[in-house]
Amino acid sequence: MRILILSQYFDPEPFLKGLPFAKELVRQGHEVEVLTGFPNYPGGKLYPGYRLRLIQREEMDGIRVTRVPLYPSHDSGGLRRMANYLSFALTASALGPWVVRRPDVIYAYHGHAPIGLPAWIIGLLRGAPFVLDIQDLWPESVTSSGMLPPTFQRLVPLLAAWCRFLYRRAAGIAVLSPGFKRTLVSRGVPDKKVAVIPNWCHEVQTRPGPMRPEEEALLDGRFNVVMAGNMGKVQGLEVVLEAARMLQAQEPQVQFVLVGGGVDRPHLEARAASMGLTNVVFLPRRPVEEVGALLRRADALLLHLKDDPLFAITIPSRLQAYLAVGRPILCGVRGDGAALVREAGAGVCFEPESPEALAESVTVLLRQSPEERTVLADKGRTYYGEHLSIQVGTRAMLALFEQSRP
Repeated sequence: MRILILSQYFDPEPFLKGLPFAKELVRQGHEVEVLTGFPNYPGGKLYPGYRLRLIQREEMDGIRVTRVPLYPSHDSGGLRRMANYLSFALTASALGPWVVRRPDVIYAYHGHAPIGLPAWIIGLLRGAPFVLDIQDLWPESVTSSGMLPPTFQRLVPLLAAWCRFLYRRAAGIAVLSPGFKRTLVSRGVPDKKVAVIPNWCHEVQTRPGPMRPEEEALLDGRFNVVMAGNMGKVQGLEVVLEAARMLQAQEPQVQFVLVGGGVDRPHLEARAASMGLTNVVFLPRRPVEEVGALLRRADALLLHLKDDPLFAITIPSRLQAYLAVGRPILCGVRGDGAALVREAGAGVCFEPESPEALAESVTVLLRQSPEERTVLADKGRTYYGEHLSIQVGTRAMLALFEQSRP
């Protein structure tokens, strides 16, 4: 098959279904081309070595990559973020049909609803079916995240109508959780069109590697609860600060280590300082190939999302990394995410947005023996390899591609 990967994000951006996915498709016997934007995520500034131009072509590990311009931004404000999404959708729609070879199938990474526009137009003009890989349900994701300013709430029905339009025209739809599938089917999408294909992780981040000496010293002798990834509003990490306040005196060996960036990090750092917390450490964002050492050094890995109905039907992508790296998981997510942790037998689930529940769950793991925690870690690693790895996920995606072709 000739497969076109259509995504606003691609390497060198830290994008889950980027170059490793393309290479795995090639390894499994297929021809791959990529249509994407100029790299600017997550900082909103173009990466060194890139400048905006009408078209840029490059080859990455033998895979042809074509970039079209966009408005670079990852601002927390909804207007700039929407401009970022729409600019890529419009340039990919206008230029894409003429700069890519005719594919047998178009794979569109649906991190946001505007990506459906170029998928539909390129498919129409080049005579190819398109498959949506839905990572966020729209319009719920923009309303839950607060991305749409109040004055633009009238756009919500239009966004919902646009999504229904896309779902009807997509030849196939991949979703990351059973809850996503139930929601789409309840909206009239045929059951047979939707396949549950959970995300895998950046498997390079699960590999062993050396730690920075200063961080090794920082973690030494403590029970380290590590959270690595974006620190945004939806993560609701105020709960970590409150739990840390409760544990600071009663369990002084416990230390929370928050690794990464995000719009909420400055607030969290200032709040931790004002609370006088000595058991919360903030470390900067790491390249994916360096994260593995920190994750492996953890005594427990923390996953938390706000207590919102939308998040009960999602599975955060960092959960797969936590399972793959093989450390016990503290899961503060309802629904499908918690069900996955329980099915894997890989950790302890607690009520989201409850500092008391988080503190109690940390204490439960702290009181376990190292051997008991190793059992949890091994179960998670085994479950990932059997059900969630990139090889397993790519085979499932290829089956959906085949099913979607005329």
